[in-house]
Amino acid sequence: MKALLTTELEVLIPFHDVDSMGITWHGNYLRYFEMARCKLLDEIQYGYREMKASGYSWPIIDLQVKYVQPSTFDQKVKVIASLVEWENRLKITYQVRDLESNKRLTKGYTIQAAVEMPSNEMCFVTPDVFREKIAHLTGEKVSLHADINKDTSL
Repeated sequence: MKALLTTELEVLIPFHDVDSMGITWHGNYLRYFEMARCKLLDEIQYGYREMKASGYSWPIIDLQVKYVQPSTFDQKVKVIASLVEWENRLKITYQVRDLESNKRLTKGYTIQAAVEMPSNEMCFVTPDVFREKIAHLTGEKVSLHADINKDTSL
């Protein structure tokens, strides 16, 4: 699956993220995914504040994590996030790799769907406001006509 947009960030596994064996607790990978996802969406100027201002929330409706090898305290890793689907939902894939060896440690994905905030109804097509944010990457021409929440007071 070809990515429309990819970003990566480095993380030094902190002491408070590991268990008594010195291995990264499995739940922390979701936090690393979140950090990479925020960076990815910030790169197209559609972070959480912009989402809210546009009138849509984007909850995670599905996710998967596969733990290939453990990471450990004080290990430097890179987290790679790639936007691979956007037409009807956002699918972002992730890889956590050892920074030095580039060995894959963890992989996964999240799926987000747009929800109109005033009605709390899920959208089955990605709203124009998001399409506008990625139009320079897709070559798609988008005309904004249906933004539901014009509150920009954030």
